[in-house]
Amino acid sequence: MACWYEGPLAAFDTETTGVDVETDRIVSAAVVVQDAPGARPRVIRWLVNPGVPVPEAATAVHGLTDEHLQRNGRWPAPVMHEIAEELAAQAAVNRPIVVMNAPFDLTLLDRELRRHRASSLDHWFETTPMLVLDPRVLDKHLDRYRKGRRTLTDLCEHYGVALDGAHEAAADALASLEVVRAVGRRFAARLERLSPAELHTLQAVWHAGQARGLQAWFARSGNDEAVDPAWPLRPDLPAAA
Repeated sequence: MACWYEGPLAAFDTETTGVDVETDRIVSAAVVVQDAPGARPRVIRWLVNPGVPVPEAATAVHGLTDEHLQRNGRWPAPVMHEIAEELAAQAAVNRPIVVMNAPFDLTLLDRELRRHRASSLDHWFETTPMLVLDPRVLDKHLDRYRKGRRTLTDLCEHYGVALDGAHEAAADALASLEVVRAVGRRFAARLERLSPAELHTLQAVWHAGQARGLQAWFARSGNDEAVDPAWPLRPDLPAAA
């Protein structure tokens, strides 16, 4: 029987107005589904008019302007519903979902669902849980002493994965999926006996440890930035008094 990294996988990615999961918005998203290595992927794309201005710094990253999104993007409410519905459909057939830096994209989606649908991401997975594979967490744990950055571009270079059209949601999702397959093969001796469900649980532990390490490094550097240990979804902020 093929190992999970040689089997069916899906991947999810977003492009956004910024990097604050509580206030920024999704402007594009994609789900990529691949039934086997080398198989032609099925791609679903969404373009969103976020209803707020897109900062120039964000446009410089993904190339999506206010004018383009206003003319071609859809309203967020139905899009967020469709994205959550598609992810739930993948979970329903036990297909693991690859999400690079999952707490960012999944928390953004959760906040958009709350903002536009009076719902939450957890609501969609009450019956069948989402099994997430995060290449950033996996790589950091399995090759923890390697120096250098671990962005998607860096991981693609390290694992020999092509990344055509970086910062386009579908391209990034497919690259993340291929990185996870490459990580699985390189560390097969440590991963092949673990199921996606077991890996999901372990990644939450690994990410928390990685967050504690980064927090300690920040403290030694005089940086008071907080590092959230939650994975794959950050909890709600406490309600304002």
